[in-house]
Amino acid sequence: MPTPNLFAYVVFYAWPVVVFILFRRLPPAAALGWSLLSGYLLLPNVVGIEFPGVPTIDKDGLPVATAFLLLLLGAGGAAAAGTRGSRRWWLTTLLLVLALSSPMLTVINNPEPIPVGPGVLPGLRPYDGGSFIGGLLLSLLPFLLAQRYFASPESHVLLLRILVIGILVYSLPILFEVRMSPQLNIMVYGFFPHAFDQHMRGDGFRPVVFLEHGLWLAILVAMAAIAAAALFRQRMAEGQRAGQWAFAAIYILLVLFLSNSLGAFVLAMGLVPVVLLLGVRGQLLIAGIAAATVLLYPMLRGADVVPVGKAIEIAQSISDERAESLRFRVANEDMLLERANEKPLAGWGLFGRGFVYEPETGRNLTVPDGAWIIIIGAFGWLGYVAQFGLLTLPSLVLALRRNSLALSPATAGLALVMSANLLDLLPNATLTPITWLVGGALAGRCLYRVPAGSSSGAEAPPALAAEPARSRRNWSLAGEGGAPSVARRRPRGAEAGRMRRGA
Repeated sequence: MPTPNLFAYVVFYAWPVVVFILFRRLPPAAALGWSLLSGYLLLPNVVGIEFPGVPTIDKDGLPVATAFLLLLLGAGGAAAAGTRGSRRWWLTTLLLVLALSSPMLTVINNPEPIPVGPGVLPGLRPYDGGSFIGGLLLSLLPFLLAQRYFASPESHVLLLRILVIGILVYSLPILFEVRMSPQLNIMVYGFFPHAFDQHMRGDGFRPVVFLEHGLWLAILVAMAAIAAAALFRQRMAEGQRAGQWAFAAIYILLVLFLSNSLGAFVLAMGLVPVVLLLGVRGQLLIAGIAAATVLLYPMLRGADVVPVGKAIEIAQSISDERAESLRFRVANEDMLLERANEKPLAGWGLFGRGFVYEPETGRNLTVPDGAWIIIIGAFGWLGYVAQFGLLTLPSLVLALRRNSLALSPATAGLALVMSANLLDLLPNATLTPITWLVGGALAGRCLYRVPAGSSSGAEAPPALAAEPARSRRNWSLAGEGGAPSVARRRPRGAEAGRMRRGA
């Protein structure tokens, strides 16, 4: 493991103070969004806080754990406006319960040690089950909090703004590393988080800045480009000037192109036109198809329905290096999927128990890349259905109810932002707090019936709308004049009639 310098520890342990200041100066939703995004972008990777019986609290866990404690102590507001849709609520609850309970079944099913060459991997104990559950609960906290504080169309505009503005600011160090090579993590924190040769691309470089890998940075930039396009559509729907968001989308796409990450760039170039050219219902349909594809992908992959051979041929036409990388991923997925099928229900657990080893030497023969194969190998189909069900269910519900729900362009755009991240989870393990935050925001829109009151058919929850003016005085980056308004004109004619009927 790389060794960070003293400054890395100072920044990490001082970060709760930053989160506290954000909650003092911003409304709860804005503070939550900025806390998670800024912590994810700026904190060092290998520093963490260890407590007995729980996983290490690292850069992903520290901001959300601090935000949760502050909200628990009264920094938050009331729950989202409206009432829960009961039938959808029980399914989400069931998936949450399954996600947090399946690790105990994994432990019960894995008491035996596994020989690994001359050594052995010990069997799992109840202690390990508690650690697994603690880690999953910490991972799911952004999802749970976003359901409450990002449930309305107005809060979806806010979340898109946070993502776009954050990446616009972050583009400066990104462009520095495009030109000078990935050096900032070494210069600031004293270590490099991954293999440097993986970030050399021809005559250029793939930037990393302070994230785990350049691929993690690239998909976040792609999500920001889609978010900027969604804000452009939202402002156009409001009849307001939207040129700044169009410029932001073009600029972020240029930054992504220069970042030398083909997969993320293809996703962005495929989904940004969907945002710009299709209406809300069409966007939600595409998002639903993407969610269904990701949810069913392991079954399709196991049945040899996915055309991996054709994908390798396409990669070969681009470069031998990309073709070899894809071929390596496919071979590893085949071995890991075969290993996972030995314990399909609850998986093998963590600590490398689901990997494939050389019998004589104990050398690890597999490198898991995609989040789907990692989760299936560790927690089986129960864990996969629970976690990916939580991530994909909101997009599926919104797509199925796209004709009956009054949804704004911001919500449709946020669903496509989620689609980009979901599709990237197939080749990469880019499951981050931002993924769960966006998923929770979409789930909140599904779970709450928000009353009509604007052209989007919803009004801000009290957590946003009822904030005193004093709390909003410095919210210039989150919106204009406080909580961003989805509608500033009075609906007329047929539009007003549709709103009264709840269309």
